[in-house]
Amino acid sequence: MKVILVSLLFLFLFIPSYIRAQDATQTVKGTVLDAQSEVPLIGVSVEILDLPETKGTVTDADGRFVLDDVPVGRQAIRFSYLGYKSVTLPNVWITAGKEVALAVSLEETAFEMNEVVVTAETEKDRTVNEMAAISARTFDLEEVTRFSGGRNDVARLVGNFAGVAVADDSRNDIVIRGNSPTGVLWRLEGIPIPNPNHFSTLGTTGGPVSAINPNLLRTSDFLTSAFPAEYGNALAGVFDIGFRSGNKDRYEFTAQLAAFSGLEAMAEGPISKKNRSSFLVSYRHSFVELAEAAGIPVGTNATPNYKDLSFKLDLGQSKAGQFSLFGIGALSDIAFLGEETDETDLFADPNSDSFTGSKLGIIGLRHNIIVGDDAYIRTVISYSAAEATFDQDNLLDSLSGQKLRVTEVNDLTQTYAVSSYFNKKFSPRFTLRTGIVGQYMQLDTRVRDRDNRPDMDDDGLPDWVTVRDFSGGLGLYQVFAQGQFRLSEAWTVNGGLHAQYLDLNNSTALEPRLTVNWEFRKGQTLSLGYGLHQQMQPLPVYFFEEQVGENEFRRTNENLDFTSSNHFVLGYDARIGVDWRVKVETYYQAISNVPVEMMPSSFSMLNAGADFVFPEVGSLENDGTGRNYGLELTLEKFFNRGYYGLFTLSLFDSKYEGSDGIERNTAFNNGYVLNFLAGKEFRLGKAKRNAFTIDTKVTWAGGRYYTPIDLEASQRAGEQVLIEEEAFSLRKDPYFRWDLKFGFRLNSKKKRLSQQFFIDLTNLTNRDNIFVQRFNESTGEINNVSQKGLFPGLMYRIQF
Repeated sequence: MKVILVSLLFLFLFIPSYIRAQDATQTVKGTVLDAQSEVPLIGVSVEILDLPETKGTVTDADGRFVLDDVPVGRQAIRFSYLGYKSVTLPNVWITAGKEVALAVSLEETAFEMNEVVVTAETEKDRTVNEMAAISARTFDLEEVTRFSGGRNDVARLVGNFAGVAVADDSRNDIVIRGNSPTGVLWRLEGIPIPNPNHFSTLGTTGGPVSAINPNLLRTSDFLTSAFPAEYGNALAGVFDIGFRSGNKDRYEFTAQLAAFSGLEAMAEGPISKKNRSSFLVSYRHSFVELAEAAGIPVGTNATPNYKDLSFKLDLGQSKAGQFSLFGIGALSDIAFLGEETDETDLFADPNSDSFTGSKLGIIGLRHNIIVGDDAYIRTVISYSAAEATFDQDNLLDSLSGQKLRVTEVNDLTQTYAVSSYFNKKFSPRFTLRTGIVGQYMQLDTRVRDRDNRPDMDDDGLPDWVTVRDFSGGLGLYQVFAQGQFRLSEAWTVNGGLHAQYLDLNNSTALEPRLTVNWEFRKGQTLSLGYGLHQQMQPLPVYFFEEQVGENEFRRTNENLDFTSSNHFVLGYDARIGVDWRVKVETYYQAISNVPVEMMPSSFSMLNAGADFVFPEVGSLENDGTGRNYGLELTLEKFFNRGYYGLFTLSLFDSKYEGSDGIERNTAFNNGYVLNFLAGKEFRLGKAKRNAFTIDTKVTWAGGRYYTPIDLEASQRAGEQVLIEEEAFSLRKDPYFRWDLKFGFRLNSKKKRLSQQFFIDLTNLTNRDNIFVQRFNESTGEINNVSQKGLFPGLMYRIQF
């Protein structure tokens, strides 16, 4: 509360001087490319709309344009070119502290030369990847920071979209259409990457805090079903993100402080103006860690320490093409001390001390070269390393404080990857893309455990058991070919084939993909999509060592095949007026080849992946099945005239069958998710360049199913024992959260300086949402652990 009062005092004392500012301007620049071939377009007309005097320019031989002295605030910019569909970008936010760089693609008209004006805000379903034609949407930096409750996290942002559930305040794992989070593919600059989160563990795709800095993001894609053939080894969805280039003409700086993403410093600017090379680098450090070091109370027993560095070096154009170097480095650790915790702690046990750490490193080199007048080759090579450690000490004697090390985990995965594809626009009607993706993963994993293990050697201590012990490599190799066929102005077909091979056990897959779009009436489109998607098992599953005899352990899951999922999607999309859109999609997913136990049981790998660890189960076979089906509705008012709105409703059912043949709910079967978001921008001052903003979000989701705890058996064993034959038969109460955010955007009167400040009140009603139910070894009782209550998040950003 003290922080909020100080922040409000800052606003009232500091803001009036900015409201009086009248005459700040900024530079708007960018490039315009052909949407299919990515060849620069020469002579495109670029015009600022709704100004008292006409302001415009045309693109040069490299497709570049520059507009100087553009008034700050919201502006509309139109791009038009003979033979291409015109595009108007409304509500481009222009600040005094940072130049605006736009990347625009124009689509060549295949059949008629009529100009069609399409606003960018009504094209969120038109992805950066032109071949992603169903169950897909773009997102950008402004959306990540605009929506309430997002914590500057791209994974939490997409939780607002239809088909996605993130009813968990502790982690950003995303559940797409009832699928496990392990089915999500992350790509950076076109190359697959490991889990991009702090405190990540082997095989997972989420975590408590994202290591991806949204301030570096360019407009990126998010796909939820039946994705194009170039995306492989994923069952649920795809994050296809990219870093923008730094300013190529002048140096710019950003400083930011946020409750979750921490204290940040970012710099960008030209390396050489001659070849238009640039740099962009940012460093972030946990605010909680810095506050504790300064002696400021932070209200938590366990201090999360995390930091990350992200960068991109755009090396400019040359005869050999365009090269860029990019990377992410992240470190995180936290210690949960039993004597400082209680039964309400989300991840801690009062009878043990646990120490968690993770390291992430990604570095890649991207090359792009134009071939002729209508084609390009894009190649990316990368190296990544992800390490996760975990140690646990149990309290043996509460009087003496004697402790015993019972768990040791050290997982290191190093991945060498290459992605290369050839893209050619044969005509305005047909574009072909074909390529390869190769990944070689070097894995060193050591896990041993004696927590609640028997004492077979009679030394008075439980015996160590090896869970994983592997050092070696495996390769996953993929090839694909896909084409876009524009049969007419109304009909578009995207089709392709994807194949992959895993050398660990010689698993192979061949996957057809097809999407058909029919614009049967202007602004109204029907879409039909199909895709067969297959994915390798998480690495901890392959390398789990099962005891098969006295002192004999064997990797009994090593020969597991890919899990398969057939995706069927039918969609309807309509633009209503200038800035409204309604979208309806229904889908069915038939899942097969799911790892289950050989003996009849309720176990299925479809329920794994929303935690830090995987189940220790061996002798699995690909005999399980599952199915997901649902209906999704999106009603969206794109930002225009100072306000926006978004309503999404997802109704779905997610079921599975284990080896016992009984159909059950999956762990991710919320049943329904409803989101409502709205925001208003009030412009301040005569020139309307500063703004007061208010945003709100309401989420209501069905409770997830869970397996009941056998209290008597747990008391006898001294640890939690579940009633496995009743797996996922009980359901948590519905999840509800209301968030409210308000803040200011300010532009300096005379300097190139802008500021943004907001307060984000998450869980405004202090709703007691259940996180998990667990057995308390200290009290011998079952406790409900709640998620976060009311939390005031803050962010302050300055750009100059």
